[in-house]
Amino acid sequence: MATTSAPAASPRRLTALLGRQPLGILFAAPYAVFLAAIFAYPMGLAVWMSFHDYFFAAPGAQVDRPFVGFENYQAVISDPDVRQSFVNVGIFLIINVPLTVGLALTLAAALDRAVRFRTFLRVSYYVPYVTASVALVAVWMFLFSKDGMVNQILGPLAPEPSWLVNSTLAMPVIAVFVTWKQLGMFILLYLAALQNVSKDLYDAAAVDGASRWGQFRHVTVPGVRPATTLVVILATITGANLFTEPYLLTGGGGPDGASSSPVFVMYQKGIEQGNPDTAAAIGVILMLMVLAISLVNRKLLERD
Repeated sequence: MATTSAPAASPRRLTALLGRQPLGILFAAPYAVFLAAIFAYPMGLAVWMSFHDYFFAAPGAQVDRPFVGFENYQAVISDPDVRQSFVNVGIFLIINVPLTVGLALTLAAALDRAVRFRTFLRVSYYVPYVTASVALVAVWMFLFSKDGMVNQILGPLAPEPSWLVNSTLAMPVIAVFVTWKQLGMFILLYLAALQNVSKDLYDAAAVDGASRWGQFRHVTVPGVRPATTLVVILATITGANLFTEPYLLTGGGGPDGASSSPVFVMYQKGIEQGNPDTAAAIGVILMLMVLAISLVNRKLLERD
């Protein structure tokens, strides 16, 4: 008795399964795998670690990592060093994000106009962003050291103790440094957004008697609002992941933890002290805080 094979899937059925552009899925698959391996899996593992008594063990060793509930989170919340690090990054964001948005938008608006040496200025602002942090940190340590150029200019007005060893001024100096270093990228984002703002709007505002400030306030700022949302979110994420600058500028969060960040405390807890479960709990809290701040910023900036 002859057997009949199952009918092959029709092209219409395949299209319904894969979508209208199955080739697009094929091209996007490697990046989806990359995101799953680099971001999704480590994030899921971090959440799992934060609820277990996790510790490093030899490869292949059979170990028991029991579920401990919210004990790691309770330990994190009760740790004064962790609380101080979140306060520090809050101070950083309060200084860095408004300063980044204001300077980047102002400079981008100025560069967008027909000025001489515009290309040179655009490249100049972008150079710090692509320069190694170690080289830039060396320059800033020279400028803001006790006998540095800034204190020599200020003379008797120089703070005592000096900038980077001052518990009040260390984090603001780091915030200004990161703003200066990252500014070039955000200027380019605003320059791209300004290309979509019609020049007719500026002409109409000028005919109505609007000054340069009026045109900037009523035409430029609303016209680049989507870019502002992106800049605020990116600056918030960058600030929340602060590690390299405090580590290099203040020797690891000094003085007395005044410039430590949650990521730096995670490094201390997880790598130096061998408590990856506690470090994972810090990371989960930080991720939720950044997500909440980003969502609030988006709602506030995108409302009519």
